[in-house]
Amino acid sequence: MTLQSVRGATGIRRADRARQVADVLRQQIHAGAFEDALPAEAELASEFAVSRNTVRDALALLKDEGLIERAPKVGTHVAQRKYEHGLDSLRGLKETLRGHGEVRNEVRAARAVPAPPAVARRLGLAPGEQAVYIERLRCLGDLPLSLDMTYLVPDIGARVIARDLETNDIFALIEDISGGPLGSADLVLEAITADSHSAATLQMPEGGALLLLERLTRLEDERPVDLEYIRMRGDRITMRGSLIRPADSDWRLI
Repeated sequence: MTLQSVRGATGIRRADRARQVADVLRQQIHAGAFEDALPAEAELASEFAVSRNTVRDALALLKDEGLIERAPKVGTHVAQRKYEHGLDSLRGLKETLRGHGEVRNEVRAARAVPAPPAVARRLGLAPGEQAVYIERLRCLGDLPLSLDMTYLVPDIGARVIARDLETNDIFALIEDISGGPLGSADLVLEAITADSHSAATLQMPEGGALLLLERLTRLEDERPVDLEYIRMRGDRITMRGSLIRPADSDWRLI
């Protein structure tokens, strides 16, 4: 059976084609390919070699996500853009969004607490030892972007909470206090839905998409110093990075 006959036998549903078109357009919107208006339906249909009905289905998906707005005789326009957060460099939110506006922090908690056992292990603390806990709602202007929960080792954390937490990244404060640069970090990124409390705090719909970033950061000497659990609005932040395939990858077909 030829490749063409296999494709013809399996077929591709219109919904699948619409999803494929939506995925490409979504990336273009995030990358700023469209200054304001998207191309007309007929132009998109020609570009993607699909029907106009498929294009309409794709645009409906993006409209449901809140990325675009559509109106008769007006066309399709970008409703909102996401802010990029890099995965291949260790930066705070203020550093990441430099040039987009002022990042301000609403400090919701800043105190010493008994470190939960799992947190103590990650930070290299003794069982029952205290950590410094900081919770911040982070906004770009008036737009809430993330809810950050941070555990710091006590010696550095005690000095961090004595500083200005409303306008500074914690990373910058740690480096100033420790007298040297941060070194490396381990991170886990996963998708979760917004619970009622997180949704109300971040001013987003309950059940909406959140990106949960768990990040353990070390000083240059590899000492763990900062363990964070960061809930970021999935409708306003996109994660981006550059990856290199390792030289020892087994790419040969078996």
